[in-house]
Amino acid sequence: MPRTLIAASLLAWTSAAAADPGPRTALAAGLADLTLEELSNIVVSSVAGRAQPLSRAPASIYVITAEAIRRSGRTSLVDALHLAPNLDVARVDANQWAISARGFNATLANRMLVLVDGRTVYTPLFSGTFWEAQDVMLEDIDRIEVISGPGATLWGANAVNGVINIITRPAERTQGTLASLQAGTTQQDASARHGGPIAGGRYRVYGRSVRRESSEFANGNPLQDSAEHVQGGFRADWGTPRHGFTLQGDAYEGEVAGQGREFSGTNLLARWTRDLGGGAELKVQGYYDFTGRNHFNVFRERLHTYDLEVQHGLRPMGAHRLTWGFGLRHHRDEVENSAAVMFQPEDRSLNRNQVFVQDEIALRRDLDLTIGAKLDSNTYTGTEFLPSARLAWQLAPAHLLWTALSRTVRAPSRVDRELFGPLAVPPLAGGPGFVSEVSRVAELGYRAQPTPRLSWSATAFYAWHDNLRSLSLTPAGLVVGNDREGETAGLEGWGTWQPADGLRLSAGFVLLDQSLRNRAAAPEAITPGAEANDPQAWYKLRASFDLTPRHELDLFLRHHDDRPGPEVPDYTALDVRLGWRAARDVELSLVVQNLLDASHPEWGPALNRAEFERAAFVKLRLEQ
Repeated sequence: MPRTLIAASLLAWTSAAAADPGPRTALAAGLADLTLEELSNIVVSSVAGRAQPLSRAPASIYVITAEAIRRSGRTSLVDALHLAPNLDVARVDANQWAISARGFNATLANRMLVLVDGRTVYTPLFSGTFWEAQDVMLEDIDRIEVISGPGATLWGANAVNGVINIITRPAERTQGTLASLQAGTTQQDASARHGGPIAGGRYRVYGRSVRRESSEFANGNPLQDSAEHVQGGFRADWGTPRHGFTLQGDAYEGEVAGQGREFSGTNLLARWTRDLGGGAELKVQGYYDFTGRNHFNVFRERLHTYDLEVQHGLRPMGAHRLTWGFGLRHHRDEVENSAAVMFQPEDRSLNRNQVFVQDEIALRRDLDLTIGAKLDSNTYTGTEFLPSARLAWQLAPAHLLWTALSRTVRAPSRVDRELFGPLAVPPLAGGPGFVSEVSRVAELGYRAQPTPRLSWSATAFYAWHDNLRSLSLTPAGLVVGNDREGETAGLEGWGTWQPADGLRLSAGFVLLDQSLRNRAAAPEAITPGAEANDPQAWYKLRASFDLTPRHELDLFLRHHDDRPGPEVPDYTALDVRLGWRAARDVELSLVVQNLLDASHPEWGPALNRAEFERAAFVKLRLEQ
């Protein structure tokens, strides 16, 4: 069935479901809805594995709220990640992105762990995320928690430089019918969702169709990367978040026709939570995830993932809050090789099992120590030991000083061990003895809200890296190895100031210094060209104005320093959004992106990279 017909069917079905009136959710009512004090106490779950106020979380964490996404005029999930000041987000072409925190950015970046409602979005091919296949309905996002820094004790190997945790709203908060239509110079999309009661609980179903126009080279010729993406899904909740059951799933397919690339997937997740009383709680979650990729004349992959996680929190003594759990994950990866790109063996079963324990100790009323460790086993290197320690000192009710020490690893992927390029010059071969990359990280952070209208956070970090991936030149060709090492240091910070009702200003920055080198005793080595291609600094500023009760103006300015290799010049981009609430349930907005220049590149060598032009979008959102 053609994708446009699938999209039309989904949208028509969800619209028809509006016959069930159900409870309604109104559009957000402006900046006054959440004060800065309320924002600082948003509940987050990515740091401790349990709900806690953002103001008490001892980590470098930034929260992208649903309101920030709406006010930004972002067009997709990946585009919304621009809003996190601690993320380096670079667009490669119309569909591909390079995203990382604290360095090591690449088109196949492999040091960020990404989750969607507890489901890990991960491929064992290269230990990272295929961003072009990731999407959700933006209106269903509750928040995106972005941690820069290691999260291995809770989340395991590959949470080296950070965690991106995308959390959608419970079904009870998405009742009624919502439709969103957007048309612009580079993208057109349509989304619809309907929610209502079901067997003592609440549900929602949604459908989304996206078409992206081809990006262009500097000379104006098209890159032939136009794409279509269709996605639909559902979520149903019974009970409460602390004592209930959730069942949800998605299905999608997409195509980048000019580049001969297709992708598809389905997933189904079930989660059961129970409040055991006395501060104890239990969570059991399981999911199945299928993804398929077809790169014509390169390779074809079918990946089946089965995952089970159990987490138990309790208070054995008054000063202790203990959390422990285990996880079992099985990948069945099936690849069809080509003459140019080969994985040996073609089919692979990979297991990732883990057990962890974490103890939060109240040393004093204002001083907490969190110590934890995870044993994370993988098929390639066996068991990895991932310890961490965090100390948090509440200097005053709105001032938190914290520090942390962590050891984390990036476990080998199939690319590291089993990829062969026999037609490359020179030939390329995976390293059969490739071991985990190791990082030891020290952090010192401060978070404060000195006045009800001002809040800020700053973190200094230093990381030692060993066994980093390299390419060594041997008589047989290039071989993947672990012959790199080095350090990463930096400072990141952000803050928000609300000088008046109806006006909010936010700013953030990252300063980064990387020193990577070959080991002194290593053979002649060639570093992969796209490895660790990071600017030394980037800055992001946002301003939101409520011009009238019905009119909004939002500005988003971002600057990235130049990238060293392949060299990309520095650029500054300004996006502007004008929003109008025509009625309580009707919102119309105009967004113009990249106002400051006619076009600019963000990634890749000059000969074949895309340049992104000024773009304009009109969006209509209806809710009842």
